[in-house]
Amino acid sequence: MTRRSDFRELAAILLAWFDQNARVLPWRAPIGTKRDPYRVWLAEIMLQQTTVPHAAPYFEAFTRRWPTVEDLAAAQDEEVMRAWAGLGYYARARNLLKCAREVAARGGFPETSAGLRELPGIGPYTAGAIAAIAFGERAAAVDGNVDRVFARLLALKGEWAAEKKRIAAEVAALVPEERPGDFAEALMDLGATICTPTSPNCMICPLTGLCKARAEGRPAEYPVKPAKTAKPVRHGHAWVYVKKDKVWLVRRPPEGLLGGMLALPSGVWKEGAAQEPAPPSDADWQPAGEVRHVFTHFTLRLAVWRANVSNSPAGEGTWADPSEETGLPTVFAKALALATGGTVRRR
Repeated sequence: MTRRSDFRELAAILLAWFDQNARVLPWRAPIGTKRDPYRVWLAEIMLQQTTVPHAAPYFEAFTRRWPTVEDLAAAQDEEVMRAWAGLGYYARARNLLKCAREVAARGGFPETSAGLRELPGIGPYTAGAIAAIAFGERAAAVDGNVDRVFARLLALKGEWAAEKKRIAAEVAALVPEERPGDFAEALMDLGATICTPTSPNCMICPLTGLCKARAEGRPAEYPVKPAKTAKPVRHGHAWVYVKKDKVWLVRRPPEGLLGGMLALPSGVWKEGAAQEPAPPSDADWQPAGEVRHVFTHFTLRLAVWRANVSNSPAGEGTWADPSEETGLPTVFAKALALATGGTVRRR
């Protein structure tokens, strides 16, 4: 492995590049100005497993509606889950509320990565990013972009779990005393805009002279990761009750997958052969087709059924206009659009 002393100029080179090339993002304050920990935290939570273009409008909507952590802490669960609809990974939204309420109760965010990790939904990367960017702690923030950058800089070929630990140690040693937050954001920007997963643009990379993978002439072959295993497939059914121009929506239980979200009535999603449909009530059910949706740990094939009815189904629920904002998760928005022949506006 390259000695850390070989990278003694890396931080200075990277920060000089960042000063000229930093991305303009809705959660970023100008370089050299104080960062709001609420905005940093909110952005980092939204960006977990989510791209910048997809997260940006949600961030702007949240901060308009809840401009401080205290405002968010006082919000109703249903309001926040509805506003989150379409961002996916809904456990993040539940943890977001728990964290906001804990922060509001204690009078502010902890100012160290160790203290931040005690909050709901904040792991090592998020804690390091907030501590460095918002509070100036000399903390490392190692995400997938940073892993990729250093896997190429060092041309790492070993077992990936072990190499990730080596990268974490390398980055932690390189974080400068001055501008640790800018260093974290500079690495993120480098990975997002230049050292990309495919076709890295080495010709304009400020670190190309330090990069072993570039010297080998095959940077795109790194990181060397184990082959991905195929995700299991689950099957299920969704039931679309239509009454004139309205559809029947229910709220899922507060815990579990898509917990607390508005949804179409739906059975259990099981692996294996597709199950025979068991409608929640008798009606003239007609098949509308099938939607497929990829979750973190499985792929769902959801058979969609539609029935026109004159009365409300048994149980708790609400009639909603499918052309208006309903706060539906993406999988149910797909199913509803399929059954009604249109699109569902979630925002």
